[in-house]
Amino acid sequence: MRNLVLIFTLFSVIVSCKDETKNTKDDASEDIKDEMNDSLSVSELKSNLVEKGFQVFDYVDEKTQDTVLMQQYFIAFLKSGPIRNQNEEEASRLQNEHLAHLTKMYELGYADISGPFADNGDIRGITIYNVPTFEMADSLAKSDPMVRAGRLIIETHPWWAAKGYALR
Repeated sequence: MRNLVLIFTLFSVIVSCKDETKNTKDDASEDIKDEMNDSLSVSELKSNLVEKGFQVFDYVDEKTQDTVLMQQYFIAFLKSGPIRNQNEEEASRLQNEHLAHLTKMYELGYADISGPFADNGDIRGITIYNVPTFEMADSLAKSDPMVRAGRLIIETHPWWAAKGYALR
């Protein structure tokens, strides 16, 4: 099990460091990233996000006087599922398919970050989806091979974050 966590952690680091310019340009979230790089004003970016169906709001930071644009994302908690009795070969195959699914979600611009928890608890990991609706995020999360096999279950919640801010 530690090997699976190590593999997933390594995968998450690699995925989070990938060059975003290789992603599909037709995807709504990729269009937004491109627009941010093209130095659109906050109001233009906000308008573009709303047009694509994203929920947003903005506020002025009292300290910096900058306008901060908040966007609704969706965080999917990957939790231990009811069917965890797969043999080692089947579990390994599912893990590989799970990692391929997460890679695809990232490459298509649907997921911005994924990673496992290190405490071996009931909540196994998270994925943050950058899509306009709860239904889309929940559907993408439930298409994960580990979820379809019952090894994991998904619990999805709306989550707000400042647009364009990076992890530190």
